[in-house]
Amino acid sequence: MTRTRKDLEQSLKKGEIEPIYYLYGPETYLRDQAIKSITEKALAGTLLREFNDIAFDLTTDKISEALAAAEQLPLMSQRRVVRIKNLDKVEGRRRVVDDDKEEDFSPGVRRLIDYLERPLATSVVIFSSENIDKRKKYAKTLLAGAYEFQPLKSNELSAWIRSYLETLNAEMEPRALSELVEIAASDLQSLINDLNKLAAAALPSGRITADMVSQLVSRSREHMNWDLTDNIVSRNRKAALKVLWDFLDDGIEPVLLTGIIAGTFRRLAMAKALLDQGAAPPEIFSEVRVPQFKQSACISMLRKIDSATMVRFMRRIAETDLSIKTSKATPRMQVEMLVCELMI
Repeated sequence: MTRTRKDLEQSLKKGEIEPIYYLYGPETYLRDQAIKSITEKALAGTLLREFNDIAFDLTTDKISEALAAAEQLPLMSQRRVVRIKNLDKVEGRRRVVDDDKEEDFSPGVRRLIDYLERPLATSVVIFSSENIDKRKKYAKTLLAGAYEFQPLKSNELSAWIRSYLETLNAEMEPRALSELVEIAASDLQSLINDLNKLAAAALPSGRITADMVSQLVSRSREHMNWDLTDNIVSRNRKAALKVLWDFLDDGIEPVLLTGIIAGTFRRLAMAKALLDQGAAPPEIFSEVRVPQFKQSACISMLRKIDSATMVRFMRRIAETDLSIKTSKATPRMQVEMLVCELMI
């Protein structure tokens, strides 16, 4: 059974410290806060903190260096903490073992597997990443005791916003809160930037209104991605082109927009296949990541479109991507033509 951030909070309140943690999921702000909480609990009372709190990022550091630090004894402390970020970037080579299995055999990965089997009792090693390749040999060990960090649901998000605003001596009108939950980015770090901006604008009263939200908070790109797809499927050309032009005017490159459209339709195709197989929405969205605020709209979209049309859409998107990369016409014209043709 997958453990969540709430399970971690309860464990830390009880004073429980594990030798190995793996925190994963798309909600980076809460993951980072959890890593800080584990570190603070593990190093409580430590005088030489700087010698016993070490961080590595596997986008630039090697796993062997991080594990070497984990294998060292703490200095004048009961524990040392080693934080290893971006575990999904661990270096590795793959070879085919038999017809349907592969195995990592790089020295760094072998060392990781060895450490997971025999962790040092005086070290607290915190691995983190957005996701993990479940085919990797070490994944099963890590996932067995992992903590998952998914984006907050709408009701959780409202409570979190109110709590965060208390730290800023600000409050939000109910209508403003509803509007913010609807249009804001789903990741908390982006939301924090918006809340700080709103709290500053609300001085000296500290009361944030719906008008402030409308004026100061941009609709998130994630929201706009789904607005664009929704309008394409609904054949609302005027609205679809308006969203597209907003993207282009915001400086988003046409080739990146084509990738955004392709990624959204790939998720829709996967969800469509599950829906046609009789899967219920909770099952569909456990397999296909769709923003919480768009899940109901997504199901409505899927019921408007047949599989043959979905295949045609994907083929046309791929053709446009190739045309942009081979300079057959101006990139902006190509992506505008794509959006129009997808609504024919």
